[in-house]
Amino acid sequence: MTISVVAVCGMPGSGKGEFSRIIEKFNIPIFSMGDMVREELKNRDLDESPENVGYVAVDLRRNFGDGVLAERLLPHIVNKLEKNNLIIIDGIRGVAEYDVFKKYWGENFKILAIESEREIRWNRIKVRGRGDDGDRDAFEVRDDREKSWGLEKLLLMSDIQIKNNSGLDDFEQEVTGWLINK
Repeated sequence: MTISVVAVCGMPGSGKGEFSRIIEKFNIPIFSMGDMVREELKNRDLDESPENVGYVAVDLRRNFGDGVLAERLLPHIVNKLEKNNLIIIDGIRGVAEYDVFKKYWGENFKILAIESEREIRWNRIKVRGRGDDGDRDAFEVRDDREKSWGLEKLLLMSDIQIKNNSGLDDFEQEVTGWLINK
């Protein structure tokens, strides 16, 4: 059985969560890089605010290296690969994380980029109401922070690209089409 691990990247509000929601319908295991940050927030007894999420994400990388979230997520994924030939990683944000996964899975590891226009992403974030979103200033800070980790480079080096600038139905068709033709 050939395994495939696909890590999904995209700027905040591009549709990574919606991608995962669509993929879940096919009973494909999905692992979130953000879960590693949320776990650390819980360990530190911090609320999920834009400031706390940003602080913890930066602090983890500063203290343990830029690949820390991938290293922490890796054992969870490996356990699921015994029974699944496709695994999705939601929210890879940096080249160091890519390096951790690529070293482990080699050619069986791919990057899928979800691309969306900036104002469309901001409008989505305004209405979704997640604790880590915040206002327009927080959106800009988050964009800059994620770019500093190498997200733009990941978007450029991705193996698969899906545009998400229209409605949810169109996006669901794109994602389902990719999965069927994978």
